Amino acid sequence: MSRKEVIEVVRQYTEPFRVTKGKNFRLADYDPGDTLGLKMDKKDAADLLRRGADWLAMEQDMLYAQDSWSVLLVFQAMDAAGKDGTIKHVMSGINPQGCDVYSFKQPSAEELSRDFLWRYAMKVPQRGRIGIFNRSYYEEVLVVRTHQELLKAQKLPPKLVGKNIWDERLADIARFEDYLTRQGVIILKFYLNLSYDEQKRRFMDRLDKPDKNWKFSASDVRERRYWDDYMKAYDEAIRATASKNAPWFVVPADNKWFTRLVVAAAIVDAVEKLDLEYPTVSDAQRKDLAAAREELERE
Repeated sequence: MSRKEVIEVVRQYTEPFRVTKGKNFRLADYDPGDTLGLKMDKKDAADLLRRGADWLAMEQDMLYAQDSWSVLLVFQAMDAAGKDGTIKHVMSGINPQGCDVYSFKQPSAEELSRDFLWRYAMKVPQRGRIGIFNRSYYEEVLVVRTHQELLKAQKLPPKLVGKNIWDERLADIARFEDYLTRQGVIILKFYLNLSYDEQKRRFMDRLDKPDKNWKFSASDVRERRYWDDYMKAYDEAIRATASKNAPWFVVPADNKWFTRLVVAAAIVDAVEKLDLEYPTVSDAQRKDLAAAREELERE
């Protein structure tokens, strides 16, 4: 299969889940259990994922060498949707020297004294690198919106905390992403779309198996009580920030093997569009290389 044919196949798995226009977007229109009718055993799925990871590794090497573009991968999801596993499997072949993963936890005192985007802007990947946000600035319009007592800790002047604050923050995020894309940052945003029932099943699995107990926290169940609030917040976030240059992918997450295939395909497709090449060696550099070869051969 030629490179072009592979890309065409890849896009069959990404286009149904790509969101570039937020108008009329409804999360309810996307099935968390969808596999596009694809039936595959674990071995075949693993083989296809490996091929995608190998291709991505090759593209990353050229991305690093070219030192012009950078890639930012944003992962958002409800608990137990599989963000960590997806990142691990999809990025398995990547050179760690050219990739950074950030998991944003509870903000520090210094971060709370800054604007809400500051700590995220500080971690935007350098040119030639891939950056992964395992949760991101979208938490500021998801968790903080759902638990508005967290907003008080951000020390905003009271008169700036109005009824439109969430719309304002979403507009700020959209402008921030627009700015980054004009600086050569390729942004791909993944919402791993897990169903309510599947989340319960995975929570029970973590409770039933001792080697998975460490993954479980009582706070996970408490957050589950706010499921409808989170779904509404995700609806509005995707609706307000989906764009051609910073698309969302609403990835079905009830079947982990399919989740990983879609994410890998989306990344490969986006990086392929950059038409990356290794830097061309100048005539002067060729002379230096020839001189170095002669010196080594004389030893």
